[in-house]
Amino acid sequence: MPREVAIVGAGIVGLAIAHHCLAEGWRVRLIERGGVAEGASFGNAGALAFTDVLPLASPGILRKAPRWVLDPLGPLALPPAYLPRIAPWLLRFWRASLPDRHRHATEVQCGLMRLAAPAMEAMVASAGLAGRLRRDGNLELYESEAELSASEPGWAARAREGIAFEHVRGTRLAELQPGLSPRFVAGTFTPNWMTVDDPHRFALALHADVMAKGATLVRGEVRDIAPEGGAVNVALADGTALRTDACVLAAGAWSRALARRLGDRVPLDTERGYNTTLPPGAFDLRRQLTFGGHGFVVTPLATGLRVGGAVEFGGLRRPPNFARADAMLRKAAAFLPGLRIEGGRQWMGFRPSLPDSLPVIGPSRASPRILYAFGHGHLGLTQSAATGRIVADLLAGRGPGVDVAALRAGRFG
Repeated sequence: MPREVAIVGAGIVGLAIAHHCLAEGWRVRLIERGGVAEGASFGNAGALAFTDVLPLASPGILRKAPRWVLDPLGPLALPPAYLPRIAPWLLRFWRASLPDRHRHATEVQCGLMRLAAPAMEAMVASAGLAGRLRRDGNLELYESEAELSASEPGWAARAREGIAFEHVRGTRLAELQPGLSPRFVAGTFTPNWMTVDDPHRFALALHADVMAKGATLVRGEVRDIAPEGGAVNVALADGTALRTDACVLAAGAWSRALARRLGDRVPLDTERGYNTTLPPGAFDLRRQLTFGGHGFVVTPLATGLRVGGAVEFGGLRRPPNFARADAMLRKAAAFLPGLRIEGGRQWMGFRPSLPDSLPVIGPSRASPRILYAFGHGHLGLTQSAATGRIVADLLAGRGPGVDVAALRAGRFG
């Protein structure tokens, strides 16, 4: 009789795990508390950022952070009332930025990204989603030669990994994106960066594929996961009890409490991100643009043009502050003269983030039958297929080919 795995969370990571488990012959049961792909998978920037190998916890970010925090609508917000809760996370973030730890995290991230690109290509081909990818790269923009020079150590690290990029100015810059404000004097083009047509549509298409291949969906909030003998019991809030051979916790920002019940204290918090999606035709955008000095990107989607990013530490309960989305939109209008900003739809979502910028993937303390797959931060979509491949390998007892020891929940003590 086929083995069964329950996957808690039907966002893009959970769906990618379902895809890979189905290919291994598992019966798959997805458990979702809300709508399919309605968390961070709904409104993210749609990037397949395979070249984004540098952890956020870095000396460069620490130098910028004080200036950003002092701007009430800048790229980084830390509400004073949330400081006591986030302080231990911030201390770990600072430690993770120390040179030896940053170097180690970069090596681990590079290993994940080496798997991420081919795993995504294989998944989209198998699921019939290849037509939903845009292969036109990313253009990161700089307002001065000094800003470009400050980014050079990061590009040197990418070069050592064999990542292709091109520093551009003048005619070449204008060719890659016509209509930029003249305040931008240079850029860096990464040709192997991709985007999806729309992250929610992409996830729903993957969901349709896994359901057609035999997965089932259970609606409900998981209250407890517990091993028992050679199985795993999953208890839902409505009293439903499920019994399965294995379970994967892939509930994004909502994973922390369940991991704690399993004996793992994981310092998972949320980086709340904001965006505005403008109607199609708002600007002739040739590819995704990154305004790194301002903490946001502008992405061309099939559903319009998305202006979004920023980081706000505020947990899961604090109401959204859409003035942050408005601030990014005003900047985008200044950076892209002629951008039509009317008729936009605003959104706020929760990035599940860990202080060392690496996800938790691997077995729980409670049982090897209960696996974790959460905490991808800004890279959930990018690393979704790789995570699915790793989880399927672990369930099958195979070595996944990446340093999973560095991704274990126990690395935080």
